[in-house]
Amino acid sequence: MDYPEVPVGAILAGSARRFGPRTAVHYYGRDLTFAQLHARASAFAQALRAAGIGRGDVVALHLPNCPQYPIAYYGTLMAGATFSPANPLLPPADLTAQLVDCGAVAAVTWAPAAPALAAALPHTSIRLVLATDRAQALDPGTPVAVPGAQDFEAFHADAPTVAPDVELDVHADLAHLAYTGGTTGRSKGVLLPHRNVVVNTLQSACWGSGALPALDAHGGLVLDQVEPPEERPVRLGTGCAVTVTPWFHAMGTIGGMNVPVLRGDTLVLHDRFDPGAYLADAERFRVTTLGGAPPLFGALLRHPDLATRDLSSVHSITSGAAPMPLEMIEALRARFGPEVVIAEGYGLTEVTMVATQAPLARSAVRKPGTVGPPVYDTEVRIVDPASSDPTPLPTGEPGEVCVRGPQVMIGYKDRPEETAAVLADGWLRTGDIGTLDDDGYLSIVDRKKDMLLYKGYNVYPRELEELLHARPGVVGAAVVGRPDPAAGELPVAFVVAPGLGAPEATSLMEAVNAQVLPYKRLREVHLVDEIPVSAAGKVLKRALRDRLG
Repeated sequence: MDYPEVPVGAILAGSARRFGPRTAVHYYGRDLTFAQLHARASAFAQALRAAGIGRGDVVALHLPNCPQYPIAYYGTLMAGATFSPANPLLPPADLTAQLVDCGAVAAVTWAPAAPALAAALPHTSIRLVLATDRAQALDPGTPVAVPGAQDFEAFHADAPTVAPDVELDVHADLAHLAYTGGTTGRSKGVLLPHRNVVVNTLQSACWGSGALPALDAHGGLVLDQVEPPEERPVRLGTGCAVTVTPWFHAMGTIGGMNVPVLRGDTLVLHDRFDPGAYLADAERFRVTTLGGAPPLFGALLRHPDLATRDLSSVHSITSGAAPMPLEMIEALRARFGPEVVIAEGYGLTEVTMVATQAPLARSAVRKPGTVGPPVYDTEVRIVDPASSDPTPLPTGEPGEVCVRGPQVMIGYKDRPEETAAVLADGWLRTGDIGTLDDDGYLSIVDRKKDMLLYKGYNVYPRELEELLHARPGVVGAAVVGRPDPAAGELPVAFVVAPGLGAPEATSLMEAVNAQVLPYKRLREVHLVDEIPVSAAGKVLKRALRDRLG
């Protein structure tokens, strides 16, 4: 595909001209149109420039999903500065480490999370703090008073609403300095230029909409619809989704914000995930897609309103962040019917967001349990995870997933050895274990770090987790290894199964073990109230390992 060489701000600029009066963001009664979003982002960019912040500077957004987020995000990039997302739930020590590592000179914070930022500030290079809150999200005229911070809205209220003219090198100037999920250790800063973000947004948006990229008369990025309605029922400028995927995560920034903005979708924001409220708004706003991570869909399937809400407007269900159990896919198919496309995707921060995606066209071949083939201009190969040999393994044999494409990161910030360990000849070693079939569809088996070694044999937790999910009463499961001096690691399961007791847990373990080879058998099953997950929906397996002592 041909990718126009434009900065990220061109995404919003093109959509503001094409979809101007259409609602871009709805937040508990407040609507922000595409034209209004562009005007406020332009003003924010102008205010940053007036404050001496621009090309090469890093602005941290320490915010949950709210209307202020896209204003600050696009405004930061339009000013020539670099966006660095910071989870507002990070404890002070982790937040400090990230802000020091990224070298942020400005931060936009959420008033309830401001104390954590205040604790971090003395150790950072931050010289400008802007604060906002939920009341201001609902009414921009509401003042916000946080010690040591300026009011977010007042900061750019009187600035010009025309985007500043900033010279950028889209291949070299960073758009994102994003941080890895930290599910296996300290987060690393991922360097992503404007080119990466625009390319990956187009790879995802065009893959999902059957459109092609173009530029409008003013250099704004737009899409041209090329596939007919029978293939793509949701046309550009008609989509709608309830959004709970956090924008401070790669899947949220690209898939949950940039892609919908480019397509002209309306985003209905929820500041926390409440399954009943989610389903109510899905019906009220006639959403066209349901998107998220497997824990979201698990919660929806367990909620009684799923059976009674009118969700006939839904045309697709998309999932990422972690593999979706086959039992969950079948349950969603039973509820929504064969006409609704259920598509999983695969990606990671190091590839900006997405690397593979199940096709969304009505006539396309779909393979439940896979995460689809590579998106445009992307290659995937499977190699021996224990070797530096780049030779691809035979079709169907599990190994480490490697990705090459224009969306792959430059590297990790100030970590040349770790960059060299995962990047060679443009190929990124992802740390995930997968297989490719004859049609090039990828299946994720597990993370390399999650793979267990039992007396020299590889044990993949996901295989056991799939079997657990298939048992009656099980609504969540995760398998980790307990260190053992004789065997190496013993598979241990944490299971969410309301109503089951210790005797049933033993029966559950026996039922699963009857279906696997002896070296894969579970040694323990622990019944728990919930499986810990990150804000992006990934299971925090190190937290489960810590419980084992």
